[in-house]
Amino acid sequence: MVELLGCDEAELQDFFEQAPDYFKAVNGEPATPIEARDELNGQLPAGWRCRRMYWLGYRDAQNQLVAVVNIAADLLAVGVWHIGLLMVHTRWHGSGLAQRLHADLEAWAVGKGAHWLRLTVVVGNTKAERFWPRLGYVTVRIREGIAMGRQVNRVLIQVKPIAEKGIDAYLALVERDRPGAPSPGTYTEPMLRGLPAKAECQA
Repeated sequence: MVELLGCDEAELQDFFEQAPDYFKAVNGEPATPIEARDELNGQLPAGWRCRRMYWLGYRDAQNQLVAVVNIAADLLAVGVWHIGLLMVHTRWHGSGLAQRLHADLEAWAVGKGAHWLRLTVVVGNTKAERFWPRLGYVTVRIREGIAMGRQVNRVLIQVKPIAEKGIDAYLALVERDRPGAPSPGTYTEPMLRGLPAKAECQA
């Protein structure tokens, strides 16, 4: 595992361009020519804060990039870590790498103080809708009208407790994710630029 930096832009761009099905499913279009640059240089939406944002790359024995993860520490509240993107290279689909990677990521986050993992899943991305609940994620809220690229999506806000505190404790802490809580006039989730709302897995 390595942290991805600006000097990794070209490699990350190539990685994204080899996953057109993912970007079409969540953005309605393939990765743009500057997708990686926008990702690595992106910022959180106005009003959102986190302690630190990580872009992580996973390499094989030949030093080839096989997976990437975007995760934000202490987003919305202390102890809430938001997985913005978890993507495994197509040649590793079906290998179990995504599950192993997630297990390692979870243990790493716990070691740094995480109590919950949070993510959003685009409704209609059937691979992601099947994958995340198998890992223990629970839908706490459904949001409509989330613009991503060329399309507007319906998304599931999902949470997984990874310490002793459960879902009820999470909802007591994060008001915006409570079922029935008032929606802001213009709803925002961190988007792909900097912190994706589309936490999907190409497993």
